[in-house]
Amino acid sequence: MKKLFFLICSLFIFIPAAAFSQTSGYKVTGAINIGGQGWWDYPSIDVPMHRLYLAHAVKVNVIDLKTNKVIGEIDGLNGVHGIVFADEFGKGFISNGRSDSVTVFDLKSLKTIAGIHVTGKDPDAIVYDPFTKRVFTMNGHSSNVTVIDAKTDKVIGTIQLDGSPEFCVSNGKGLMYVNLENKSQIEVFNPKTLKTIKTWSLAPGEGPSGLAIDVKHDILFSGCHNKLMAVVNANTGKVITTLLIGGRVDGCSFDPETNLAFSSNGDGTLTVIREVSSKEFKVIDNIVTQQGCRTMEIDLNSHNIYLPGMLEAKDKAKSFGVLILARK
Repeated sequence: MKKLFFLICSLFIFIPAAAFSQTSGYKVTGAINIGGQGWWDYPSIDVPMHRLYLAHAVKVNVIDLKTNKVIGEIDGLNGVHGIVFADEFGKGFISNGRSDSVTVFDLKSLKTIAGIHVTGKDPDAIVYDPFTKRVFTMNGHSSNVTVIDAKTDKVIGTIQLDGSPEFCVSNGKGLMYVNLENKSQIEVFNPKTLKTIKTWSLAPGEGPSGLAIDVKHDILFSGCHNKLMAVVNANTGKVITTLLIGGRVDGCSFDPETNLAFSSNGDGTLTVIREVSSKEFKVIDNIVTQQGCRTMEIDLNSHNIYLPGMLEAKDKAKSFGVLILARK
């Protein structure tokens, strides 16, 4: 009997406390006020530099995540959508939707290095693939992808897609996945050969926007505009399950340490999904944020979440800033 008692106790000791939690533990803990009005899109974090970059219409605001202070901005831009980083080359890349271009900048000084004209219309989401050391822009109005060599800043090819691309992710080992918003599909392409491989239906998901990946377990999380998160096997394309999320989703993220997936929803909520196993997924939270906070980024160092938008102050006035959510 004593042996059984000690066996049971040891099981409880070694099972992580998070396994018993029915909620994510995330709460809105603060905000960083940037100021000004205007349109915004994807935030992005340069993890080695501990910096948060915010796409803000004609400029990018840069925040030091150690102090939560604005430390600079990159201006002279035109319809910024996204920012990515090639830290091994000391460079960042910004997609400019209105000028069909990419701005290259120095990660230390934030000064512009070069401008690149893309091979399509309205470069939206932008992705750096460490496997090929290439930058990919999702050109929404021409249904193609421009491919840029991150070392030389040269355009090296174009990938034609079957529909209008939204967000894209890499598995880091030779495959990339992109949401086709107008077809409700995911298209798979090879970032080395620049060849498309296949397309997968997201039904019953419709109008996919945000996309995230669990690289370890080959799982894709596609946030769809009919208030569903389509959870997809990244090897077979099979929709494992769909889960209810908030409305007007535009961003998704996955934290491999906590096994939590997120959708940032423009209706003023953040939906949190727990990956219990590669076959079981549960919505564990719908956190109230603010209306319009539709894109997101997660800091994989602190696990804090950042949601940009027009934030409402105590006097009801609104100005551009970013909400901070942390685990309590």
